Amino acid sequence: MTTATPKQEGFFFPAEFHRHAATWLSWPHKEASWPGKIGAIYPHYSAFVKELAKGEEVCINVADAAMQAAATAHLEAAGVDMDMVRFFFHPTNDAWCRDHGPAFVINPALRQKAIVDWNYNAWGNKYPPYELDDVVPTLIGKELGLPVYHPGIVMEGGSVEFNGKGTLLTSSCCLLNPNRNPHLDREKIEEYLREYYGVEQILWVAEGIVGDDTDGHIDDTVRFVNEDTVITVIEEDATDENYTLLRNNLATLSTMRLLDGKQLNIVELPMPEAVVYEDQRLPASYANFYIANESVIVPTFRCDRDEKALGIIQECFPARRVVGIDSTDIIWGLGSFHCLSQQEPAV
Repeated sequence: MTTATPKQEGFFFPAEFHRHAATWLSWPHKEASWPGKIGAIYPHYSAFVKELAKGEEVCINVADAAMQAAATAHLEAAGVDMDMVRFFFHPTNDAWCRDHGPAFVINPALRQKAIVDWNYNAWGNKYPPYELDDVVPTLIGKELGLPVYHPGIVMEGGSVEFNGKGTLLTSSCCLLNPNRNPHLDREKIEEYLREYYGVEQILWVAEGIVGDDTDGHIDDTVRFVNEDTVITVIEEDATDENYTLLRNNLATLSTMRLLDGKQLNIVELPMPEAVVYEDQRLPASYANFYIANESVIVPTFRCDRDEKALGIIQECFPARRVVGIDSTDIIWGLGSFHCLSQQEPAV
């Protein structure tokens, strides 16, 4: 067993806009994640899979043949190209594959791929049990015959964002929260990020959005759309509780410099109107989009700002179709399309 890190062996985590070999998902089945509403999410989830399958293979973790059959029925009803879908018998506790799925790293010079299997504790032990989710990356590594690195600390895919050129963006409200790695300070966490994601530079914003039970994942607030441009959400209503948080992030981003000394190009994206269900403010954000090979799939919220947001994102991705899919029911699970998916890069 190697004790070298991915960085030492020439691997790095590519940007999401890098070409994909596949997208990985874990089929939603935990009713407690969508209490009273899980049945309503399947048409929208299946529409997501249908769009993904137009440009890449979709790999779906299921518990057993019965779950595969149920999933197949939903996907076929939505008109998904099932030739592009592969099922894997990897039982999960929940559907949030961005956070429990494999972090694929690549070494382009050697045309090799590997997996980083971070520890997973359901966002600070909020939603036990999570033992099945915690082992998913290693199971996938075994299935694909890929080497698997085990850093031994907690990390979630939704908490980190990459430009593919050595820069990682994250939030202190999440990564420095004592419910993840209380024995590590910022300097030590940065060391793990550099060594296991193969990056050179860590940039930090402070805040996440209200209602986000992950303690402020970056994939709800700031996203790279190319190597030197980010989209960041802003709230235009000064009375909204997200207003100051997001203005603070914007101010921080404006001071950042990339490895080559350039300022970030910053594109401002509106927040949707507040989505409240059963008196709970939900973490609805257009920034939780997923960059697929042929399209960018954006959550929409039956809101007057949907079209404006789709237009802004389309301008950032001229070579891809921007597709909005209603996430009003899905967001009751406190996440959307980016949270549900994890890309497998091509080498």
